[in-house]
Amino acid sequence: MQYWLIKSEPSEYSLADLAATGPELWDGVRNYQARNFLQQMLKGDRLFFYHSNTKPPGIVGLATVNQTNLVDPTQFNPESKYFDPKATPEKPRWYTVEVSYLETFPQTISLDQLKENFSPEEFAVVRRGNRLSVMPVASSIAEQLLAMVSRS
Repeated sequence: MQYWLIKSEPSEYSLADLAATGPELWDGVRNYQARNFLQQMLKGDRLFFYHSNTKPPGIVGLATVNQTNLVDPTQFNPESKYFDPKATPEKPRWYTVEVSYLETFPQTISLDQLKENFSPEEFAVVRRGNRLSVMPVASSIAEQLLAMVSRS
């Protein structure tokens, strides 16, 4: 099992939304590096769910990967803000995964706490200017994050 971090603005889509709706496609990712990370995910991988652009930003819970290497349907929909005119059903450019809710942490692990505990080299989410919405999390970092949750 691998660990990943996925980011979303709670005003757009929150962990509570995922808990309420059930399994969802993690669609709309339009960064090639983030897309490549999505393509590396395996069924059963754990996802740290990070709320960005909120006070305080931070990790609020866990989700899991249900299905992998799915074609992101939003790339074909001209009505979608994620439409990509260069993508075709024969040659899709964007892939995604289906995710499910696992748990909400009792307390957010805030970005400030993350910066106190991890260096930018260890954990990319604390790197200044990092805008990736999907990134890997080393197992050692994941274990420390889960320990931080159990202490709160």
